[in-house]
Amino acid sequence: MKVNSRQIDAESQRERSPSVKAISWDDLRIFLACSEKASFRSAAKALGLDSATVVRRIDRLEQALGARLFFRLAEGVQLTDEGKRIVRDARDMQRASFNIVRQSQVHANDLRGVVRIAVTEGIGTYWLLPRMLSFQQANRLLTMEMISTMAYSDVGKLESDIAINFTRPVGPDLIAFRLGYLHIYGFASIDYVERYGFPRDLNELSRHRIIQQAAPLLDEGAYARQIGVENVEGIVGFRTNSSAAVLYAIERGAGIGFLPTYASVLGDKLVPVDLAGARYRLEIWMTYHPNLRGSKRHMTVVDWLKRVFDSRRFPCFGEEFVHPSDLISQMREARTTIGGQGYAAAFPFAGELAEPQQ
Repeated sequence: MKVNSRQIDAESQRERSPSVKAISWDDLRIFLACSEKASFRSAAKALGLDSATVVRRIDRLEQALGARLFFRLAEGVQLTDEGKRIVRDARDMQRASFNIVRQSQVHANDLRGVVRIAVTEGIGTYWLLPRMLSFQQANRLLTMEMISTMAYSDVGKLESDIAINFTRPVGPDLIAFRLGYLHIYGFASIDYVERYGFPRDLNELSRHRIIQQAAPLLDEGAYARQIGVENVEGIVGFRTNSSAAVLYAIERGAGIGFLPTYASVLGDKLVPVDLAGARYRLEIWMTYHPNLRGSKRHMTVVDWLKRVFDSRRFPCFGEEFVHPSDLISQMREARTTIGGQGYAAAFPFAGELAEPQQ
């Protein structure tokens, strides 16, 4: 049997070329995580895997492709030129897989099923949740899933159906709508003011105790800039990533903290701290994927979110700042819905538990 040179060349090419069957999509998913995190260790943590598994899977992918994808450095990893070429196609594959899943979730054109909303803890707990309960009661076949997070939620990667963030997403294939503005202002408890008084200016504020919230979506240097100091070391009495914990600490007199101006309608235990320049504003953005426009349940929730952040009804979300004291009279509807009963957070024990008798 004769074998010509053309057959030999074709067989040699097949041996050198990576097999499609040898390339695992799961390995490509790990490869994308490593490229985004620039670290095997960070990617492993984000994926819920151990570092050894991530390294082993990248080794397997490189062997299957016949190319080195990363330079392995002491401080992390860096894509090679071949890795940069492959990452573009891998991202296209990832988007396609997300679209397949998303389309399967949007098939029913009625008001039933699950809608996942990612939102920061404070807005979710103290603003959305009271309204979400009544909205769900009017739409009994809907399941509203609220994901409280202080990190950016990427709807393009199916981390949620609808995300409410403080920054506009940069993805060109996403729909972004500015719901309004969140105005942040200083507050203290009545008890704190009775004991320590109001600071008369920003310089005097630095001699009070500050409650600080630290989270990925928040500018860590904002507190120092607002107070006019290089850093807040020695001023912060309590630091947390939880909005509820910030409110709790302020209510209990632990110090002065910054809250959304609508905190004035949560109850009667907070008073605004008026200091020129000690306020700032965040934009509130709602994001969802265009594929959801074909889903009646998702679009119903989108329309509802637009209503509950409508600055004509709730001026706290308008572009212009409204003093917290003025919001009390302007937002009577909200006051009857979300507060007005005193403490907004759980009330502690009045005294210590008795020591057990020997």
